[in-house]
Amino acid sequence: MSDATPAAGRISRAFHSISEPAVRRVLVVDDEESIRNAIGKFLKARGYDVAVAENGTEALETLQRERFDALLCDVRMPGMSGTEVVPRALELRPDLAVLMLTAVNDAPTATEVLAQGAMDYLMKPVELDELAKAVERALRKRELEIQQRNVERMIREEVALRTEELRREQEQLAQISISIVRSLVNAQEAKDPFLRGHSQRVAAMSAAIASAMGLPDDAVEDLRLSGQLHDIGKIGIPEALLHKAGPLTEDEYTRVKEHVRIGMDILTPLTPLARVLPAIQDHHERWDGSGYPRQLSGEQISLGGRILAAVDAFDALTSRRAYREPLTPHETIELLSNSAGAHLDAGVLEVLRRTVLGRTSLHFIDEQP
Repeated sequence: MSDATPAAGRISRAFHSISEPAVRRVLVVDDEESIRNAIGKFLKARGYDVAVAENGTEALETLQRERFDALLCDVRMPGMSGTEVVPRALELRPDLAVLMLTAVNDAPTATEVLAQGAMDYLMKPVELDELAKAVERALRKRELEIQQRNVERMIREEVALRTEELRREQEQLAQISISIVRSLVNAQEAKDPFLRGHSQRVAAMSAAIASAMGLPDDAVEDLRLSGQLHDIGKIGIPEALLHKAGPLTEDEYTRVKEHVRIGMDILTPLTPLARVLPAIQDHHERWDGSGYPRQLSGEQISLGGRILAAVDAFDALTSRRAYREPLTPHETIELLSNSAGAHLDAGVLEVLRRTVLGRTSLHFIDEQP
């Protein structure tokens, strides 16, 4: 049993099955009636369907009306010459096999017509057997070229089809990966009433700020996803530390900081999520370089990371905790403003301020636990 794919089978058949019509049509163009009639009669006897034209204008009019497989054209004719006919004929019928006839051995003219697309150049008087071989050779070359174009078209179509299928498969994989990680985040937040909804609020506000900053739609959606997943690493931190009512010791804080590394370890193997990782990795970096995990500073921190850092801080301060009541949005903005240029990007913080204070009914402010 063959293991060839259907596409491979179609392409293989295209390579090996050149269709040869029962009757192939040839247009003979020559201003000398005796020559065109003699050639026409000979080719008809060889099984071709032949039409004749006495000049270039008539030939082009005939090509416009009818389909031909080959054009046998004299070079020197009154009015329009053969060299003028060739490019116009091929414009009308790109698949035409063109052969030229001339009584003058003119190398520059031969070079010109061959460069324009003619397949052969024959000298008058031409031996009829040689003419038959030349016509058959040109038609065979034409059929091979048509076959090659068909195969190339089939390959392009197959590549486009497989590319689209692969894109859909990758999108499905990405959605599955995202759904799994979101479920983990939701399960983690469900254990802590003070964190419930935190990731969704950070996602919504981060996307709003990104949009207000004029970022492209795909970047806005990437940041929304980053916000949803930014705390996934906390699943590897003991709940006692995450729920601790009082301040953390230095060792405990070091342990909590590990959630960024744990999150990257979880998300990095999920290749469809690669585009959102920089923001997640950077969301605890600080403008002055005192953050973690890489102590980046200023614009070394990804823009997504800077936005998440500001929004994460805002949501933490406006959310109720076991050891304190939430601050109002206005109080939080005032407090965060003291961190501008130190912990937070001043430009991002200004957009956050305008977004929050200008739209006090935003769902990501109202949906507090």
